[in-house]
Amino acid sequence: MLNGRLKILDIWVDAVGRAEAAARVRCFLEDGKRPHCVFASNPEKQFTVPKDPVLYDCYERADLLLPDGIGMVKAVKMLYGLDIERVPGSEFIFEICRIARDLGKGVFVYGAKEEVNAKSCEVLAERFPGLRIAGRANGYLKEEDMPELIREVNTSGAEILFVALGSPKQEKWFGRYKNQLENVKVVQCIGGTLDTIGGTVKRAPEFWCRHNLEWFYRLMAEPKRMGRQRVLPLFAWLVLLERVKMMLRLGHGNTKAS
Repeated sequence: MLNGRLKILDIWVDAVGRAEAAARVRCFLEDGKRPHCVFASNPEKQFTVPKDPVLYDCYERADLLLPDGIGMVKAVKMLYGLDIERVPGSEFIFEICRIARDLGKGVFVYGAKEEVNAKSCEVLAERFPGLRIAGRANGYLKEEDMPELIREVNTSGAEILFVALGSPKQEKWFGRYKNQLENVKVVQCIGGTLDTIGGTVKRAPEFWCRHNLEWFYRLMAEPKRMGRQRVLPLFAWLVLLERVKMMLRLGHGNTKAS
């Protein structure tokens, strides 16, 4: 474990709770000299990140990998014996907005459909009075539009950038353009979070979230997610196998020592 970062099969996760993750973001904003990325780490990443060298490099260099899924929380417990808190990226955006408001930092929101983007910015501004939305852009820009988008982000003075392009597009976007961001110190990739903020997709009721069953609620509401979530049992099986291997290695080591 390096600085709280744990290896889970072929990916990583940071052993942080909501408070520590927020403290790190605050440090990035107060002391950072470059864009620091905040990615979500969950079981689905195990089956996408290692297959893509560019994506793998982005995750390996990430500044903060949130334990986004309950599967990661359980894996950390099984492999390292640590109890960590689930920190959903869809909720952590609010922590960052709260920090931005308190520190007087502007945010730029990039991604999703135009109407969803606009509505989400309205909701965030209402939820956090005093939060400065420095700029926004929908996620349907073409490659030739990127220079203008980067110019808008830079001239806006925003130090926080939310990128909602879906994974892995958003992480790769950060990897490609991070060196062109002049003032931004924190970039959070938030997937479809703007859809929930803007109201086009409903989040699970509090009961389901409290019992770590949001994934099941979303599966019932959106059966098409079955293709993505069918990897969850496989992830659990692979983690179990890794635990068995660790125990066998430990037992072998004790045998040699005796």
